[in-house]
Amino acid sequence: MALQMAYGGDTFSPTPAISRLGIQPYQWGTECLHGMDYPFRNVSLSWNGRVDDLVGRLTLEEMALQMAYGGDTFSPTPAISRLGIQPYQWKTNSLHGIMGINATSFPQSVGLAATWSTDAVFQMAEATSEELRAYYNDGIKERRYSRGLSCFAPVINIFRDPRWGRNQETYGEDPFLSGMLAQAYVKGLQGDHPRYVRASAGCKHFDAYAGPENIPIHREYFSANVTTRDWRTTFLPAFRYCVEAGTYSLMCSYNSINGVPSCANKELLTNVLRGEWGFTGYVVSDGRAIELIESAHHFFNNSIDTVAGAVNAGVSLELCGVRKTVNYFTQIPDAVKAGKLTEDLVRERVKPLFYTRMRLGEFDPPEMNPYASITTDVIENAAHRDLASELAMKSFVLLKNDGTLPLRKSVYDKIALIGPMADNPKLLSGDYAAQPDLKFVYTPKFALGPLANTLQYASGCKDTACKDYDSHSVQKAVQDVDIVILCIGLGYVLETEGHDRENMELPGKQNQLIQDSIKYSGSAKVILISFNAGPVNITWADMNPRVSAIIAAFYPGQATGVALYNVLKSSNHSQFGRLPYTWYHTCDQVPPMIDYTMQGRTYKYIKQEPLYPFGYGLTYSSFEYLELYLDQYVNAGDSILGVITVQNNGQQPADEIIQVYVSWNSPSVETPQIQLVNFTRVRIESYHVTSFRFFISPQNMAVYTDDKGWVVEEGTMTVYAGGELPGQAKSGDTGHMKGEFTIKGTKILGFY
Repeated sequence: MALQMAYGGDTFSPTPAISRLGIQPYQWGTECLHGMDYPFRNVSLSWNGRVDDLVGRLTLEEMALQMAYGGDTFSPTPAISRLGIQPYQWKTNSLHGIMGINATSFPQSVGLAATWSTDAVFQMAEATSEELRAYYNDGIKERRYSRGLSCFAPVINIFRDPRWGRNQETYGEDPFLSGMLAQAYVKGLQGDHPRYVRASAGCKHFDAYAGPENIPIHREYFSANVTTRDWRTTFLPAFRYCVEAGTYSLMCSYNSINGVPSCANKELLTNVLRGEWGFTGYVVSDGRAIELIESAHHFFNNSIDTVAGAVNAGVSLELCGVRKTVNYFTQIPDAVKAGKLTEDLVRERVKPLFYTRMRLGEFDPPEMNPYASITTDVIENAAHRDLASELAMKSFVLLKNDGTLPLRKSVYDKIALIGPMADNPKLLSGDYAAQPDLKFVYTPKFALGPLANTLQYASGCKDTACKDYDSHSVQKAVQDVDIVILCIGLGYVLETEGHDRENMELPGKQNQLIQDSIKYSGSAKVILISFNAGPVNITWADMNPRVSAIIAAFYPGQATGVALYNVLKSSNHSQFGRLPYTWYHTCDQVPPMIDYTMQGRTYKYIKQEPLYPFGYGLTYSSFEYLELYLDQYVNAGDSILGVITVQNNGQQPADEIIQVYVSWNSPSVETPQIQLVNFTRVRIESYHVTSFRFFISPQNMAVYTDDKGWVVEEGTMTVYAGGELPGQAKSGDTGHMKGEFTIKGTKILGFY
């Protein structure tokens, strides 16, 4: 009897059995005492039926608390003990690994975009969500609720200006490329189980958020004044692709759009998102964005109107952030009492929150959910580490090569490794990064040693700001060497959330570091590796014959050194990517940051010749395009088929990135001068031929009109298919072919 009375239930042991009487163990502490018999826990009912039952049992005050605690550093959404509902943490950042904890660190998003591979992004997201599930499962066993399964990723804002601090988080400047990679991320993260979601995605920041952060105006009160055409053709499309992929949430941004804060913008969050796109998930605010509607944008002059405005517009969840002052959504009951909100609408806003948690498996028996069995041994396992290395290799873009790469000798006598990014593990992953086990982090200095009998190293600068430069150490390190490898760049201390750049120049005395390395290294070959998201001014290095090769490395993650060793050493690792944005010479080629016109920006509208064009990149091979087949006619509203055939003329296998563009021959309205409509990354064996079969959708043939929305117009269109953007002065060892097709009739697609 004492044992039966002593074991009322804990995490580890039920009341013990009494074997001699055939009495089995019993667990008194399960959640069945708190509502397991409610319909919302009945797995045989529909999801919507269960959600309706659960939310129908909540009081207005309980709903307000569920909406007010979208996640901050200190507290998850509170429990509802009377229903047996546990706390939940909504805030997890997982752009390229799980931020801030021991997990695999993959290349930062802009580097992933440079792979031009939906498979690469899918695999990264899948590995990240497995590690996140493992952490979550482990935490639930211990009743820890600091790590949830709902991710604030991917970031699919447009890389609009080279100075914007958050360019590294994006998938580049093209809405179609960003949208396809966003879809890959969503599908990889969420998994393909018919019932359960491994982790839920949340695309951000919705919308027209692409700088500035702090120069020349702070983001918290900036209004992006956007034409309807630019809004519809540039800033909205990637988010529509994200919704089509099945994301569970979107995050509304800090800024206003034409004077209306994004998180109080009913046109954006209800008319477009829910009305035109059919989105049924939840909208979460960016950190403090609800508060800023009143305090920074001054759109409302009191907290009650602010709360009502955000909820009425379409927000379900408030994120407070580290600098929390007050959870505005706790005042939802007051807004209802004041007649500014209806309780029915509040209930509708809460439903997608619990729908998401149900699909994650929270209210089902764990044994039903295969993701509930993922354990912590997946975290930084060998497969994920190998993937990090593979993706880093695929993300590097070879911008220049006079034949020095791949390196010819098996081992050189002396190599100099120079620069503030050569041995800086904290900066190699970029912002919003995981914190991998240091034994799995490979800096260039750590990994490139086997290239030579002697590796002579000098950082030259104590950090990337490079205000204090040690010329003597650089001069000494580069003397009498065969190869000089320069590792320069920026890092999150110079380009990051909240911190824009004033220009594109290399910081401090990094230019002098490069010049000294060239001047004092005799006839050594110089390889420049640039670690940055937004482009830097390296025009003179591109033109200087002493600089044999230039690699854009972005922020490659924990496997940086290993990946660099592989691509420098062997043509078998010809895994290079292509630029996901236009690399301008200087900022003089773009309008001011606060000017939101797209004229003069990105490959679609630029009138000047950039240093490196969008889609540009070299390989260790060369490709020849042999044939382009296109259907000659298509009825308006139908897709059209094309096939492009390409041969690898090199002696080694290599990856080619096939890009398909269109232009309108006689449109009735303004259009981009050229537009990406399809792409693929394909591995081609030496001297082999392959074909890429592609479709161009009616959405990618349509032009935007103010009165009818998107329209496929009768007329002809030109198609360019190949390994680069056509018509550029700087070309890689590849090519393209050109064709035309005719659209019969006109089809109004409407607004989307």
